[in-house]
Amino acid sequence: MANSKSFRLILILGCLAALAPFSIDMYLPGFKAIAKDLKTDVPNVSLSLATFFIGISAGQLLYGPLLDKFGRKKPLYFGLSLFILSSVSCLFVNKIDQLIVLRFIQAVGCCSASVAAIAMVRDLFTVEESPKVFASLMLVIAVSPMLAPTAGGYLIAALGWKSVFLFLGLMAIVMLLASIWSLPESYKPDPSYSLKPKPILNNFLIVLKEPSFYTYALVSAITFSGLFAYVSSSPVVFMDIYKVTETGYGWIFALLSVFFIGFSQVNSYILRWFTSKKIVFWALLAQCIFSILFLLAAISNLLNLYTTIAFIALFLGCLGFINPNASALSLAPFSKNAGSASALMGALQMGLGALASAAISMFAADVVWPMPAVMTVAALTALACLIVGSIKIKAKIN
Repeated sequence: MANSKSFRLILILGCLAALAPFSIDMYLPGFKAIAKDLKTDVPNVSLSLATFFIGISAGQLLYGPLLDKFGRKKPLYFGLSLFILSSVSCLFVNKIDQLIVLRFIQAVGCCSASVAAIAMVRDLFTVEESPKVFASLMLVIAVSPMLAPTAGGYLIAALGWKSVFLFLGLMAIVMLLASIWSLPESYKPDPSYSLKPKPILNNFLIVLKEPSFYTYALVSAITFSGLFAYVSSSPVVFMDIYKVTETGYGWIFALLSVFFIGFSQVNSYILRWFTSKKIVFWALLAQCIFSILFLLAAISNLLNLYTTIAFIALFLGCLGFINPNASALSLAPFSKNAGSASALMGALQMGLGALASAAISMFAADVVWPMPAVMTVAALTALACLIVGSIKIKAKIN
C-alpha cells in the first residue's frame, strides 16, 4: 500500500476513532457550568458521562454484526448521522435528565466510528503491520486529550457549555463527508450473515472462545478502565481538590496525553527488537508497580498536584505500550468475524470504563485515593488475566 494512501487512511481512521474520546473529554471542564445552568450538582452531571460509557459499550455490540452483514461504511454512515442529530439536540436541553438521555443516544451513534475504524485496520493491513498502524491510530486518538479539554475550556469560557456540542456535531459532519469521499469499503457485504439473535450470539461465542482474543482483549479493556477512572475523577481531583482553573485543567490534560502519545509512538520502534507479547507483559508489570506506589502515596497523604500528575503520566505511558499491542494480538486470529471481534473488544473497554466511573462516584469527592485505588485494581487484575490467558494460549498451540 502506497505511503501517501496509507497516511490518508490512517488519518481518517484515527479521526473516526478519536470521535469518542473527543466526546468524552471536551465537556469535562464544563461540569460546574452545566450543573449551575441546569440547576443540579456535579455528581448528577457526571451521570451523563456514565451513560455515555454505557451507550458506547452497548452500541458496539449492535454495530459489530451490522458491520459484518452490510460492510463497514453503511453502518458507519448511520451512526455518524445519529451522533450529529443528538449533538444538535443537546443545544436545546434545559434539564439534566434530558442531557443524560441524549448523551446515551450520542454514544450509540459515536461508537459506530470506533468499531468501524478498528475493523478496517484488520481489513486493510496485515497482521505484521497492525501493531504499527494501531500505534499510529493511537497518535491521532491521543491528540484528543491534548486538544479537547483545552479547547473545551476556552469554548465554555467564551460561548458557554452548549458550544461544545455544536463543535462535536460539526466535527462529525466533517468525518461523515471524509468517510463518504475518501474511505474505501474494506469488507464485502455478506448477505448470508444473519442478524437474528441466535446466529449473532453464536458469532460472538466463536470470538470469545479464542484464547488470544479473550486474553488480550481483557488486558486492553481492564487497563483502559484505569484510564477512565482518571478521566471521570480528574475534574474533582484537579479543579476541586487542587483548585486548578478550567483552562489550567485543560492544559494538564494536554500535558498528560503527551506521555500517552510519546510511549505509543516509541512502541512502534521497539517492535523492531521485541515482540508484542513481551512488550505487553513488561509494560503491564511496570504499570502495576507505578499504580501501587501511587495508591500508597495517596493513602499516606504524600501527594500534591505535581506528584499526582507524575504518577498519572507513568500509568498512561505504560498504557501507550499496552494498548496497541494488546489490540493487535486480540484481533489477529480473525478475518471473517473481525467486526464482531472489534465490537466485543470495544464493548469490554467501554463497559469496564463505565464500571470504573461508577466506582469512583461512590467515594468521597474531597480525596484523591479513589483514583489510584481503581487504577491499581485494574493493573493487577489485567496482569492476572495475562498470566492465566497465556497458559491457555500455550495449551491450545500445543
